[in-house]
Amino acid sequence: MKVLIADKFSETHLQQLTDLGHEVSFQPTLADETLRSAVPGFDVLVVRSTRVDAATIDAATSLSLIIRAGAGVNTIDVDRAAEQAVFVCNTPGKNAVAVAELVMGLILSIDRNIPDQVADIRAGTWNKTQYSKTNGLAGRSLGIVGLGSIGLEVARRARSFEMEVSGTDADPGRQVYAEAAGVGWVPDLMDLVAASDVVTFHVPAIPQTENLVSAELLAAMKPGAMIINSSRGNIVDEDALLKAMDEKGIRAGVDVYKGEPGSGVGSFESPLAQHPNVYGTHHIGASTEQAQGAIADAVIATLAAFGDGELVNCVNLSELLGTELTVTVRHVNKVGVLAGVLATLRGAGLNVENMENFVLKGRKASSAVIHVVGDVSDGTLNQIEEQDGVIGVSLTAR
Repeated sequence: MKVLIADKFSETHLQQLTDLGHEVSFQPTLADETLRSAVPGFDVLVVRSTRVDAATIDAATSLSLIIRAGAGVNTIDVDRAAEQAVFVCNTPGKNAVAVAELVMGLILSIDRNIPDQVADIRAGTWNKTQYSKTNGLAGRSLGIVGLGSIGLEVARRARSFEMEVSGTDADPGRQVYAEAAGVGWVPDLMDLVAASDVVTFHVPAIPQTENLVSAELLAAMKPGAMIINSSRGNIVDEDALLKAMDEKGIRAGVDVYKGEPGSGVGSFESPLAQHPNVYGTHHIGASTEQAQGAIADAVIATLAAFGDGELVNCVNLSELLGTELTVTVRHVNKVGVLAGVLATLRGAGLNVENMENFVLKGRKASSAVIHVVGDVSDGTLNQIEEQDGVIGVSLTAR
């Protein structure tokens, strides 16, 4: 396949892709118009934080797969990709340790005023009196919002600092994982925030989480508490956070911002990033060599699976609805049998939305599992069963 990599990727992993027979074009500086101009003719596009908008997807002539080298896909127009029959896959969980390490670094930096101390001492100012005033982390309460792989890695590290760790998640099924990691489960977000000295967010960028860090949430926080955001910029109402920092002494560690540059280098003006109560980093939570290597391995595995007809972590597949029907056809494994089945379904006005054909040992027979939309009549089933090469047919409702 022709693969365009529009973000950083190691030489070792580039060579692995080439060795697997792919035609690889490595152009890590592409963005916006240059990406749109480059993407025609490629079958696969690999990006990390580079934006892939509707215009870029429309400009593609051969694109069938976009791989996000990371977890979040908010920089990709997933809906437009679905409309153009382009699969979007991600590589979740591979950067969890790296992000958790940055979170702990931001918490320690805020607690000990490390960046300000570095700036002063480089400028020739000695101020031990001021910088000796700190609370420390042992015994302080950490609230984790989002207990997926990153949130749990943060919890493990925070507990080693003897912090009291609690958390919440929109998925109550994660409670068992939280408790196994020694995290107290707090169902209500506001209760968690009100009880925490530090609150860190690890949630996806979806409509339900937009401006999750709201004026109401910030009002519930303790005066002087810390807030950490290493997930996505749009989960924070930045105006509300600026006000809370001015009025309540809230301090923040921020790795992601609204309107941040879509490329690795550029100018960036942000009232939030420039506020004296903020220690900001450059959206580098996942940017360790260890994490990048693990993500690149996952990209290669995803591409290999796609070449074998399998989808790994595809985020824009339609869910099968409970009112749909499944037609299972056991048939002889020879040319034309399955084509005849599909022609019958077409003639009956039945749309095939999903299908798998399993070849049994010996390669003499197969079983086709066909998900259809519409009313399947007895006549249609009989017509299929009477076809040459069909062993048997059954119908089930989901």
